[in-house]
Amino acid sequence: MTGTTVGAASEILIDREGPLTRAAVLTGGRLTDLYIDHAERPSLLGHVFLGRVERIATGLDGAFVDLGTGKSGLLSALDARGPQGRPKAKGERIGNLLRTGQTVLVQVKADATGAKGPSLTMDITLPGRFLVHAPLGRDVAVSKRLGSGPERTELARRIQDIAPGAGWIVRAGAATAPDGLLAAESDALHLAWRSIRDAAERGGGPTLLLPGPDAPRRALIEHGAGAPSRIIVDDAALARDLAEWCADRAPDLEERVEPFDARLLAAPSDGRQRLFDLRDLDAEIDTLLGTRVPLSGGGSLVIERTEAMTVVDVNAGERGNPLDVNLEAAAEIARQLRLRNAGGIVVVDFVNMRNRGDAERLLNALSRAVEDDPAQTQVYGLSKLGLVEMTRARRGTALADLLGTGRRVAVED
Repeated sequence: MTGTTVGAASEILIDREGPLTRAAVLTGGRLTDLYIDHAERPSLLGHVFLGRVERIATGLDGAFVDLGTGKSGLLSALDARGPQGRPKAKGERIGNLLRTGQTVLVQVKADATGAKGPSLTMDITLPGRFLVHAPLGRDVAVSKRLGSGPERTELARRIQDIAPGAGWIVRAGAATAPDGLLAAESDALHLAWRSIRDAAERGGGPTLLLPGPDAPRRALIEHGAGAPSRIIVDDAALARDLAEWCADRAPDLEERVEPFDARLLAAPSDGRQRLFDLRDLDAEIDTLLGTRVPLSGGGSLVIERTEAMTVVDVNAGERGNPLDVNLEAAAEIARQLRLRNAGGIVVVDFVNMRNRGDAERLLNALSRAVEDDPAQTQVYGLSKLGLVEMTRARRGTALADLLGTGRRVAVED
């Protein structure tokens, strides 16, 4: 949960209709990120629970934890801590850390998939636009996206002077943020942690202590550091709610929250025109449920999801230099993975290139294209079969799983 998009997002459009609450990020008028909550398929990502250990699974080196939601979560020994939150020693097994019946403070780091329950961690993190509070941590860590120069050290010192206590992850947007905004955000995050800690100390459970940010707030957290020019909300109550949140957490964005009034745009006989209809976003979201993605240069992508991985095939079409097609495909692949919220292993079959220098240029371009992805994405290079191997951290439910049932799928031939 530490990624951030440094580049400015020009607009964030938010609507609520039926069971869906959606936030679309448009950069230069183009859809680049999409956040969706489905009331009938709620995500637990980022939720903090006071859970109770149901049983120790020695074979998995983990523990099943009752969250009070009807489906237990799995806490791996790698994500567990000892008594009083002490860090796990290298090689220490789960049975030395936890016991059956024990209450434990956990956070959901990945939603349930299939028959598997949510994945849990005891390393709680509370995300903000500029800072992530890791209250059980001991130091200040600065985003690798800020390079390796002396600026990193100076920024860490600055945060130590502004933010209370230790346990802070400094996001890339903090480098240009004024001290006042950093102080306001660190205070809000620290206050949220104190509330969680106090509730946990009162005991009880299993119970939810703090929900993770919803779709509109996720969009503001991940892209608000770029100071979007407008935040347009197609729901009056939600607009007021977000304005209040901004007043507390992002005061520089409060005046940018605008309620969308379709009456100013539609004639009385036209009926109510919705914000996403006006920008033709519904049609674009429908195409994300299909498999084929055309490229402007004449090529195309075919994106197939399996249970184990996402496979992308790049087609050159009737014309086009292989390198040019692949470079265009690399940028679009990065965008599609974000919009579809693909997670796990990704394998890409690019158009064959004979020049080794071209292959290196393509890998560099793909690595740059995924740099700003809020979900940690790693490009590993070419396999012996000439396939590019990648991984993308799972964050919430994939778009196809969230919207697949009862949605129209538009596939371009």
